[in-house]
Amino acid sequence: MRKVDIRVEKWPLHEPFVISRMAPQLNGEVVVVEVEENGQLGRGECERMDVFEEGYPDVLAMVQSVKKALEDGVSREELQTLLPSGAARNAVDCALFELEAKLAGVSAWQLAGQSDAPQPVTTVFTLSLGTPEAMAQAASRNQHLPILKLKLGSEGDIERVRAVRSAAPTPRLVIDANTRWSFSQLKQYLPELKALGVEMVEQPLSPDEEHLLDGFESPIPIVADESCIDRSSLPVLKNRYQGINIKLDKTGGMTEALALLKEAKAENFEVMVGCMLGTSLAMAPALLLAQEARWVDIDGPLLLSEDRTPSLAYHDGEVTPIDGVWG
Repeated sequence: MRKVDIRVEKWPLHEPFVISRMAPQLNGEVVVVEVEENGQLGRGECERMDVFEEGYPDVLAMVQSVKKALEDGVSREELQTLLPSGAARNAVDCALFELEAKLAGVSAWQLAGQSDAPQPVTTVFTLSLGTPEAMAQAASRNQHLPILKLKLGSEGDIERVRAVRSAAPTPRLVIDANTRWSFSQLKQYLPELKALGVEMVEQPLSPDEEHLLDGFESPIPIVADESCIDRSSLPVLKNRYQGINIKLDKTGGMTEALALLKEAKAENFEVMVGCMLGTSLAMAPALLLAQEARWVDIDGPLLLSEDRTPSLAYHDGEVTPIDGVWG
């Protein structure tokens, strides 16, 4: 019989995190799952998305609903049928993934079927949605970083990008409109975004309008985020998006994320690996996926006032693997 611990943790942010469709976040709030078996401990973490996003299922209740199954020895494969894709399954799946690797005496990257140990990757640093002046100030403070991600999705977005580019002329830029643009705005904005050096646009349209992307030829890649959950999403995305954003809190853990990565590559999608707010415990599995991504957004711990120990090493936009099973 396994020992299972489920708990909620709050991690204060440096400053409020603002995106277009949600109220500002002052804390990162996560669910941590620990599963112990034969002296080995597996841990996983997910964001309590229901706390911040109206209508999202109760993450903590969903995790607690499988506690008995975890104690009785449920496998990762069996877990896929007990919980749907989403944050709750992610915390449990990653805990079981780490536990399985430790019990087998292998590293997580070996269990994932990768041929080499993970190497450092370059991650974006995210600038919250704000006035053009505020975003320019944030960009100026972080212009030494290699790539900035701008949260957009409100009136004056082009002015925001212009202000950021003026304040930070050298970093690469990607943007995330979080479903808040119309198709007409997207068509209007794209030429200037390209001229300003933006290399990717993430999830510009709402579900009601994204069908208008069918066959649309964009001058820069458009990446599906909210519209890409797991492998079942890919057929609809095929002729609309050039890339997909894989997030563990959407796929429901490493088991499905690895399968999604493989299938997306086979379908010639560009791959981005993203994250929700969280600590290095949530980012370490994502770093494995990031080994095969064009864009990496695993900067969650940089938005926190402090990270857990041990932690990933972040330095000037580069993320170095954590020591231990995930390294």
